[in-house]
Amino acid sequence: MPRLVGAAQTTSYSTLVSTFTASGTFTAPPATTSVDYLIVAGGGGGGSTSGGGGGAGGFRTATSNPVTAGSSYPIVVGAGAAGGQHYVPSGPNGGYGAGNKGSDSSFNSVTSGGGGGGGSGNPMGPDKNGGSGGGCGPLSVAAGTGNTPPVSPPQGNDGGSANQGNPGYPFFGSGGGGGAGAVGGDGTPTVGANGGAGTASSISGSSVTYAGGGGGGTLISSNSTPGFGPSGSGGAGGGGDAGEGGTWAVGGNGTANTGGGAGGASYAATQPSYADGGVGGSGVVIISNPTGSFSASSCWDLRTVFRQIKAGDWT
Repeated sequence: MPRLVGAAQTTSYSTLVSTFTASGTFTAPPATTSVDYLIVAGGGGGGSTSGGGGGAGGFRTATSNPVTAGSSYPIVVGAGAAGGQHYVPSGPNGGYGAGNKGSDSSFNSVTSGGGGGGGSGNPMGPDKNGGSGGGCGPLSVAAGTGNTPPVSPPQGNDGGSANQGNPGYPFFGSGGGGGAGAVGGDGTPTVGANGGAGTASSISGSSVTYAGGGGGGTLISSNSTPGFGPSGSGGAGGGGDAGEGGTWAVGGNGTANTGGGAGGASYAATQPSYADGGVGGSGVVIISNPTGSFSASSCWDLRTVFRQIKAGDWT
């Protein structure tokens, strides 16, 4: 389009996308006054021994976040958490271990909370709460709470509940971990729940879904064969599947750099051992900013116009 003499015009150039899959430093380019960001924390670990799914890492995104050109900003990318061990003698997740909480991610004083750990055969400790909450295990009492610490808009959702059915019933389905886009599913007496779905972002230049919750495992105390009493699937956005129902099986890991929660382990009494929960997916920080712009204002004198036309710079 022709540039008009005396008109003000700004031309935007391409967008620079900086993706941090590990902690580092972002330096704002010259003339940059604001950036867009996506901050996803590490996912929670899955619970052991028919465990609940791990909660997804907190998901926070915004546009036009103020920065100062030339200044450096520390980037922290949270690690995914270890899954619960099938037996640990003590500590906050002692007994048949619940999953651990994921690590926080941060940029420019904005922090996304690590995902809560999935529950197991013991009451859940404080690690169940997080960006999204961990799913409830067989004796966990209550699922983890998402959006912890609370921010607006919310960074995640609650984990799902577990369900034994009638007392003494030989089956037990654990809850799915919460995801950025949905709460974790509730288990039924014979089926482990799916993890909550994550949320899509196009900040990288293409649509990618992050922060899905982990699937919930199952407990089968009789008549167990592999595949009987299906376990939960991980939520879209990197959530790990639970261990295969009807057998003892470790939970699946969350996908790296999505903040996906890990899957819970499954247990069957006729099998020879217990199993551990999966490991949560690590987080990611993505920053997007224009590489530069050209601004013109006021009137152009004719000599300048002629020079630029001759040089091929006047279009």
